[in-house]
Amino acid sequence: MAVAVVGISLSAPLTTMLTAPVLALAFWRNVGGTAALLPVLLLRERPTLAGLRPRDLGTSAVAGLFLAAHFAAWLPSLSMTTVAASTALVTTTPVWTALAARVSGVRLPAAIWWGLVLAVLGVALIAGVDVTVSLRALAGDGLALLGAICAAGYVLAGARARQRLSTSAYAVVCYSVCAAVVAVSAAVVDVPLAGFAARDWLLIAAITGCAQLLGHTLLNLLLSSVGPTVVSLVVLLEVPGALVFALVLLGQVPPLLALPGVALVVAGVALVVRASRPATLAEPAT
Repeated sequence: MAVAVVGISLSAPLTTMLTAPVLALAFWRNVGGTAALLPVLLLRERPTLAGLRPRDLGTSAVAGLFLAAHFAAWLPSLSMTTVAASTALVTTTPVWTALAARVSGVRLPAAIWWGLVLAVLGVALIAGVDVTVSLRALAGDGLALLGAICAAGYVLAGARARQRLSTSAYAVVCYSVCAAVVAVSAAVVDVPLAGFAARDWLLIAAITGCAQLLGHTLLNLLLSSVGPTVVSLVVLLEVPGALVFALVLLGQVPPLLALPGVALVVAGVALVVRASRPATLAEPAT
């Protein structure tokens, strides 16, 4: 579990060190995830392929679209605001999944509402500090929140798809669609997906290995043994972990007044996670 936390915590600081376009990072992360899981699907779960229905593929594809939108929103935020603020805001995904459940008619426990209040206060405090720093930092906060909302769509669509699909079958479809959407988007805006310096390729490989394989894969394996609530709470450790790595690797110190806001967001999301149904809990999307 500690290895998984280190893996996801390194994602944001390493991304900030990247000079290649973030769309290229999103593309290669998903290509790497697909390449790692495709042999498992073909060699060990071939019967799953025969039983795939168009509806299952469609739901997985929708999750891939949301994942692409998540990356497109969140990754740029890391160069606009601090790693601590961006990471804290993007981990509010369980808040948005809980609100989506309420909109669909589910009654939320009081603890979730208290968690929402704490998270909103934390977001307001972070935004209030960043607006005094620059409008660019405030825009970065907004993109990180948008990334969390898109991640909520990814989680909800993924939970529905995995009612019938294995994790590897779902992930291969989801990651493939995400990579395809990112590739098309990059072509439209004329962003290169290759031709980078060796340092950038090493960073892309490190981010893919840390976040996609060590982080996501290990946490998905832990789901069956410790449950989604524990895993979702462990994901919140990414916030202090990313802050420490940003300090060590980048020398980045967030504004002191923003730290209480970060703490409020983490505490609020933790309350929401503790009181939420397993289907609305977030798997790591960072």
